[in-house]
Amino acid sequence: MTTLMGSVLLYNASFEPLGRVSFKHAVKMLVREVAVVHEAHGERMIGPYQWPRALRLVRYVATKWLYRPAGYTRQGVLARDRHRCAYCGARAQTVDHLVPRSRGGTWTWLNTVAACGSCNERKGNRTPSEAGMRLLLEPWHPTRAQIAAWA
Repeated sequence: MTTLMGSVLLYNASFEPLGRVSFKHAVKMLVREVAVVHEAHGERMIGPYQWPRALRLVRYVATKWLYRPAGYTRQGVLARDRHRCAYCGARAQTVDHLVPRSRGGTWTWLNTVAACGSCNERKGNRTPSEAGMRLLLEPWHPTRAQIAAWA
């Protein structure tokens, strides 16, 4: 039951993905008639509505704000890097600073990458080149739409 009540995909009226909303928020959108069920979980119902897996907005919403640069968050870095270590490709649990914080590094999109615990520990208080570690990906600054799609 918990997998069914997780998040629900949300599409604009033009069918472009906008991100995800909670199941509770999805039901409220159906009741207010601002969205319709685009994809349902089989024949399951919640009151008079099909159990939503994906919703589509009834009216088009201009999403210019989605294409502005995203605000920095730790979860955003993990999502941007697909929860894969930037050094070895394993599952990442933490964020690593390319220029360590103790050496003036900052919490920014371009100075942080997702990393597994062992690579983060191996790199320590050094830059990747000093540690002899090659990056599998270059850090970049995502938009709000990209973060919403990965969340």
